[in-house]
Amino acid sequence: MPMRVNVSERSGEVDLRPLSARSVVLSLLLGTHPPELAVKDLVRAVEPFGVGGSTLRAALSRMVTAGDLRRSEDSVYRLSDRLLARQRRQDEAVEAGTRAWSGEWEMVVVTATGRGPAERAELRARLTALRLAELREGVWLRPANLLRPLPGDLAAVAETCTAHPDRPARELAERLWPLDEWAATARALLAHIARADRPADVFAAFAAVVRHLLTDPVLPAALLPADWPGAALRAAYADYQRQITRDMDG
Repeated sequence: MPMRVNVSERSGEVDLRPLSARSVVLSLLLGTHPPELAVKDLVRAVEPFGVGGSTLRAALSRMVTAGDLRRSEDSVYRLSDRLLARQRRQDEAVEAGTRAWSGEWEMVVVTATGRGPAERAELRARLTALRLAELREGVWLRPANLLRPLPGDLAAVAETCTAHPDRPARELAERLWPLDEWAATARALLAHIARADRPADVFAAFAAVVRHLLTDPVLPAALLPADWPGAALRAAYADYQRQITRDMDG
């Protein structure tokens, strides 16, 4: 059976659990450009991961009904618009664009009031996806070293500005992000991949790698601990994606 890799952010230990057919299909399509595959190609692609044809077709039907996928008349399955946005975030996680850091920080101060729990949670998720971290409730920061701009619609709920904190930058980064825990988890994933010998285990491990890269703060090198494994994790994932693409093309 395919496996899901859960990684403890506290201990860095890798834990294998069953990976559903839906998760296998999504991982394949999220890593495919353009994100579409004919059903015959999906059958061939999921077979090494222990997903049979009948299980796959049942999962595809449920995913179309749930709005995860779109199915064309020629039996080609494509990611829905909602999941295309997720693919863009995943691509950015693997190929995070950066620029030289001048010492400035991005600051977002939430000013909107009277929002319900769901709206607050959605905004927190958006700011976290932008690789900002919360200094205190409603105050979010990160070094201004990313090429991506902040979305213009944040102006409706927050003030954005450039900051020059008095606290030493490295000390502030260590307060905002659990850097040692992130690095320990990344190293555990790399070690697991190096010793995994079943395709299902390797595939599941790289699904966990993608999730972990989404939480990488992508800080300037001067603010990172020594031997930061972010680049190694990205390189390993890029190599695996090239291998998967070659296998599907072949």
